[in-house]
Amino acid sequence: MTVTAFTPQALILTESAKSKATTLKEGDKLLRVYVHGGGCSGFQYGFSIEEKQEDDTIIDNLVLVDSLSYGYVVGSTLDYKEDIMGSTFQLTNPNAVGTCGCGVSFTV
Repeated sequence: MTVTAFTPQALILTESAKSKATTLKEGDKLLRVYVHGGGCSGFQYGFSIEEKQEDDTIIDNLVLVDSLSYGYVVGSTLDYKEDIMGSTFQLTNPNAVGTCGCGVSFTV
């Protein structure tokens, strides 16, 4: 019997997220997804357009995730939504044990 280690994908991008991230590419700059302290649940997601740093993981040649944020978002799905209220990237994180009503803040 062969045992294979399972390594979850760092971040799963929906087609909508891939499409929007493609339009946001600026030369060497890509969409960055990161986690920082704050929000009503302890941690918040952030998004920016930046150049790759040494400790970054690149997802589908479109999205950067730094080494600190990686552990918080591993296995998450990144989506991009547009509706009458506006447009936003949205993370669905299976590691979060609690989230706030707006979906930006979470606890692990």
